This record gives sequence, C-alpha cells and structure tokens, in this order.
Amino acid sequence: MRYISTRGQAPALGFEEAMLSGLARDGGLYLPETVPTLDHGEIAGLAGRPYEEVAFTVMRPFIGESFGEEELGELIARAYEGFGHAARAPLVQLAPDHFLLELFHGPTLAFKDFAMQLIGQLFQAALARRGERVTIVGATSGDTGSAAIEAFRGLENVDVLILFPEGRVSEVQRKQMTTPGESNVHALAVEGDFDTCQALLKDMFNDFAFRDEVALAGVNSINWARVLAQVVYYFTAATSLGAPMRPVRFTVPTGNFGDIFAGLIARKMGLPIERLIIATNQNDILHRTLETGAYRRGEVVPSISPSMDIQVSSNFERALYYAHDGDSAAVAAQMEALAGGQGGFTIPPGAINWLREHFASGRASEEETMATIKTTYLTSSEVICPHTAVGVKVAREFLAESPAPMITLATAHPAKFPDAVEKATGIRPELPARLARQFEAEERQTRVAGDLAALKALIRERLSS
Repeated sequence: MRYISTRGQAPALGFEEAMLSGLARDGGLYLPETVPTLDHGEIAGLAGRPYEEVAFTVMRPFIGESFGEEELGELIARAYEGFGHAARAPLVQLAPDHFLLELFHGPTLAFKDFAMQLIGQLFQAALARRGERVTIVGATSGDTGSAAIEAFRGLENVDVLILFPEGRVSEVQRKQMTTPGESNVHALAVEGDFDTCQALLKDMFNDFAFRDEVALAGVNSINWARVLAQVVYYFTAATSLGAPMRPVRFTVPTGNFGDIFAGLIARKMGLPIERLIIATNQNDILHRTLETGAYRRGEVVPSISPSMDIQVSSNFERALYYAHDGDSAAVAAQMEALAGGQGGFTIPPGAINWLREHFASGRASEEETMATIKTTYLTSSEVICPHTAVGVKVAREFLAESPAPMITLATAHPAKFPDAVEKATGIRPELPARLARQFEAEERQTRVAGDLAALKALIRERLSS
C-alpha cells in the first residue's frame, strides 16, 4: 500500500513513512493510492466480534508490510486495554431508530483516544525498530492534545509539545494537558484561537530545515493513521444494527472534518452508509460550504462546544481531492487561495455536486445546543456533552428522511464540560475518580505568542534542556 499527497508534488510513501511524516513535503495530506474493499460476507462476519478483531480486519489492508500480523494484533490489544467499557464503542438507543455511539470510554474521555492510543503504540514500535527519536508537535481545540499527551507521555523515543488556544478550552481539557508530570510532555498556551495553532503547526512542517533539525512528526488529524483508526468504529456500529443487510446513517459533530472523513473511507470500503451528515456549531464553515459552494473562513466565535471552534477544516482537503477526481493541481490551487489574501475559494460545479452527493449538513446555535442537552436528558435520561448535542440536534432534523437507523457520534464525556451540562440539566456530571485525582497535581504550561519564530525558539530550548 502506497500513500500519495493531495497536492501531487511529494513522493509516494509506505504506511510507516506516511504515519511518521504526518504532513507531506508539498504541504498536502496523505491518502492511499487505492482504498481496499471488504465484500458483503466479510462485512457481515464482523458483527458481534470484539472491537480489537474488527480493528485488525479493517486496518490490515492499509498497513501493508509495515507491521507484521502478530505485531499489529499485539499493538491493537495494548492500545485499547485501558478503555473503560468492554465493547470499547457501545451503542445506546435514544429513540426509535436513533442511536448514540459512545466514543468517550478511553483514558481521556474523548473519541480522539481511539486513534491516539493506537498511534502511540505504532510510533513507539516503529521508532524503537529504527533507533530514532521524534518531536511530536500537535495543535488542539481541546481533545486532541490531551489524547496525544496521554498516548505519548513517558515514552522513550518521543518528545511531545501541544499547542492549545489560551482561554479557549474547558478547564477539564486544560488540566488534562497541563497536569502530566513526565519530562517529555510540554503544554503550550498560544495567544489566539485554534486556527492560529493549526497555522503555526503547518508552517513548522513546511519549514523543512526546522522540520529535519528537530525530527518533527505530527499526530493531528492531518495524520492518515489517525483517520484510519477512526474508520473502525463505523464498522462496529453499523454491523451491530444489521449492516450490510441494511444501510445505516451517521451524524458526526465535526470541526476539522477528520472524524466524518473516516466515515467516507468506511463507505468506500463497502460499508452501506446511506447518509453522512456533518453537524457544526455556530462556527459553521462546513455547513456554509455545502449550502453555498464557497469555502471561506470567518472569525472563530467561542462556544460551549470548543473542540468545534474552527474555521479552517484541514481534512476537508482530502474530500476535495476526491471531489476533484484526483486532480491534485486543482486542490493545490484552492489551498493556496485559502492561505493567501483571498481567504477562501469557490468550488466548481462538478466538485460541489460530488460533495453534496456524499454529505449532508446542519448547524446548531448555542441556544439549540443547550436545549438539546436538556431535552435529551428529559426524554431518554442520557446526559450528553455540548458537542454530542450539536450532533443530536442535527440528526433529529434528518430522522424522518429514511427508515435507516441513525447513529450519532457521542464524541466526549459530559464531565469534560460540566458547566454547560449543569446549566442545561441541573446535573453536574462527575469525572471518573482516576481523572479527578490527576487534576490535583500542579499544572505546567508555557505561554507563547502566536508567532512562528518564537515558537521554534521555544521548541529548540525545550529539546536541549
């Protein structure tokens, strides 16, 4: 299996090299040259199997010879052994034909754990075999950073530095990043919003001299291995509800487009997904794009669902590549327009029609999000986080469209956002004891200006200390 860049000017790589690189040298994102498929019988055979076995079956064709079968099985087992639910990603019914896929039973109580815990194992195995050390730098709007730190803390071959927008993550999210005491972990509070952090990250990767100097590696959702690991729970959820004998629908609260893009890959692999529905909060660039055909970034408005406070959705580039039928020059031109003074671009008719055929979308205001948390509790006794509430609100708008079961991704534990949940329901959700104890530790964070030169100087200082 070879991986190619969405912008067409970087060499094709194997899985391990693409995973360790993160971002392609031409600034593009890696995609498999071809998407392997599973036939009807293979998909049906996944029903009722342990999560780890499904993960092996789904991911193995993408990994090629980078990891042996026995080694891969062991790494997957280690990745998920610390999850708090035997099913790893259980389904809970909200209403007739509407289900929640609970993705918050990992060590940091967010869906990012499914990918990050596995990447931690894959990175460590690959680096140990190579005798190399890397510097992982990630940008987070809340959950990616804590999941990355949890996955890589204390590992011998990795230094991890996480950029988060100062004052724009929840208290729980911040403490998950700032209380770990391992010397290889660094939490950096950046002046600006998430898009500032993400732009700094991409600028660092595109500075090849610095990238090589510090052996930079990335674990944001720009990393293909992140997307691949998230494909798995689409299969476990769908087969639990009768796929491939009947189709299913998914609604995905998303900001950076990685989680729902994983659903597109699952569909390309043969999973009968009737609808992939994008759910956005008030920072609704993805919803606006599907409605208008224009992808234009606006100002990020802070919300009660901070992990979705994004106006530049990095993984959308991968969808554009497919929408343009693999025309990497068209993708590169659009990304240049986005980064330049134009601040966006208009998607040509053929490409926007492709996107509308594959995705639907909706948005939730702050008031609608709060109301959804409340009504969900009153009608089903389920307490959900604000991000999940965005998904539930949008999913309800599409329920009557088809008899196919609707699965809404529950992306985080409600205790990560206790203030919003308490305001909506009168109930203050409690953290699991292991996390509550962790937060008694002293916080360690460093403030940094939203400036590339200052950030690079800080990274060099930390790596030399």
